[in-house]
Amino acid sequence: MLQFLTLLSVVSGLFPVLAALLNYKHLDKVLKLATAFFLMNVLSDLLQVLTLVLRTKNNQPILHANIILSVLFLIGIYYYSFVFIRLKRFVLSTGLVAVLALIYCLIYINGIWDYPSSANTVLSLLTILFSIIYFVQLLNQQEFVHIERLGFFWINSGLLFYFSVNIFLFMLFKRMIANHLQEYYMIHNVTNIIANILFSVGMLCKPQKSA
Repeated sequence: MLQFLTLLSVVSGLFPVLAALLNYKHLDKVLKLATAFFLMNVLSDLLQVLTLVLRTKNNQPILHANIILSVLFLIGIYYYSFVFIRLKRFVLSTGLVAVLALIYCLIYINGIWDYPSSANTVLSLLTILFSIIYFVQLLNQQEFVHIERLGFFWINSGLLFYFSVNIFLFMLFKRMIANHLQEYYMIHNVTNIIANILFSVGMLCKPQKSA
């Protein structure tokens, strides 16, 4: 069961990329950045699978690189998603702090050959913060919009869902690895599959016509 979920989790990463290709002419700057973000993640997952097939002793550097690139992508995605200048500046300043925190984690907490538990926690906190602020922005918009037709609404929902669930797994990874590693991977894989479905729905949304 675990192997099937792991395989399905990796394959599900292709769903939003394929959805983006089908709907590419309707994608705005934010969704195109999100497409590149999803493509990077699925390539990272496939590379990790390849290292397991080749029986590479340690593939943790791939995870570290993925986290750093994820933070950079998310900074760009939310920078263009926010309307107000003060929020854009907040994204840049908070993103810079997160990058510095990742460097600190890499040097002093989790080395490049160790599982990036602290770095994943930083990434999760950053994404949860940005996604909540995005929802607040939607609620405070003066003009009426069908949020269910906004592509990034679904993507933001998927990001919030995935990181809100998995942040506790990332934080407690070293404590869980001894006795609960199988449960960890099952929870992670299920949430990843659901998130990728939400991402795919967002990628298939058509732009709304102005009233």
